[in-house]
Amino acid sequence: MNLAAVFFPATTVIDLNVADKADLLRRLAEIASTAANLTAGEITAALVKREDLGSTGLGGGVAIPHARVAELKTPCGVIARLKRPIDFAAIDGQPVDLVVLLLLRGDAGSDQLNLLAAVARRLRDVPALRAFRAAKGAQQLLELFTRPA
Repeated sequence: MNLAAVFFPATTVIDLNVADKADLLRRLAEIASTAANLTAGEITAALVKREDLGSTGLGGGVAIPHARVAELKTPCGVIARLKRPIDFAAIDGQPVDLVVLLLLRGDAGSDQLNLLAAVARRLRDVPALRAFRAAKGAQQLLELFTRPA
């Protein structure tokens, strides 16, 4: 699945100011709610339920909070670069400053799981991470993230 079909200017944010992980998940849910045609509460509940299974902090300052949502019609994503890194209980214990939220349909098949894998690969590419962190604005971050690798 093409990343440009899941991430949009309205769901890409630079300098998102959040206090902690719970605040971040709520804010990401608010941003995603219009694109996903769901309430922020529904999204937040799904994200918290997934995080309760284990942190989606990959390490290296990156997290991919994600959840399956039965009511979702099509995958939806949010790209956020945080104003200040926050503790996300990442695998390496390092604070997180780049976050990609991914919402998948409840019946997520292999195409959606491949989407999650593609996002994870993008966020493990060290030169790409440097470019994401140096992006001058949300539009540039979106273009860098969604262009073919």
